[in-house]
Amino acid sequence: MMAARTHCINLIPKVCLPQSRTGESVTNLRFDCVSNSSKLSLKTSCGRHHRRQNLSIRSVFTGIVEEMGEVKNLGMADHGGFDLKIGARVVLEDVKLGDSIAVNGTCLTVTEFNEEEFTVGLAPETLRKTSLEELKKGSPVNLERALQPVSRMGGHVVQGHVDGTGVIESMEVEGDSLWVKVKADKGLLKYIVPKGFVAVDGTSLTVVDVFDEESCFNFMMVAYTQQKVVIPTKSIGQKVNLEVDIMGKYVERLLTSGGFSLNRAEEKK
Repeated sequence: MMAARTHCINLIPKVCLPQSRTGESVTNLRFDCVSNSSKLSLKTSCGRHHRRQNLSIRSVFTGIVEEMGEVKNLGMADHGGFDLKIGARVVLEDVKLGDSIAVNGTCLTVTEFNEEEFTVGLAPETLRKTSLEELKKGSPVNLERALQPVSRMGGHVVQGHVDGTGVIESMEVEGDSLWVKVKADKGLLKYIVPKGFVAVDGTSLTVVDVFDEESCFNFMMVAYTQQKVVIPTKSIGQKVNLEVDIMGKYVERLLTSGGFSLNRAEEKK
């Protein structure tokens, strides 16, 4: 079954934490899904409310993971939002403030960095819609810098806009390859086709089969890929970020909005 859309995020804020009987800091942060017409807010034990941040797509990626980073810290920052600090090497070679880096397929903006790590901010909506809520200190994450006009296109066009999450249903070894089956919401599964593209935790992968009855799809990773991405480190039942090929959504939009007519296309011949 897919996880409910209301989650309790156990991230440790830096300020205003009550103490438990054992003397440890306690937090009770909840990101509640409400109707689209309502405002989304973040409540902390301090009683503060933080407005939903507007998310926009400014960059594209290839889905070819450059390196696996490591979560160094995550939690509430002094400015009232959530920060995620990641240790890395390759993606820091030419990083600048404001650059976009895909973290497990989620496009995030660099707010601080040094030679060994960088920080990105996490909006409440990002935590609601992605698997980043399951991260903890020491977790490995897929990292990819935004595509530049001169870059070689190794995967497919990935926006870093996570459409939703799936759940790992099974992982089976065949030779030195790994079969992975993922359960997805039917609203996403309709865009996933055999031999088509899908980004799983930001990794561009080729779909092998789609199982409509089970609301699942599968893919296979060769030994090299297994060593370069985080998917094999996860367990059955864990979430993965999913981004479907945007071409399918464009086609659906044209056909359902009246923007394309087969009759008009025939008349122009």
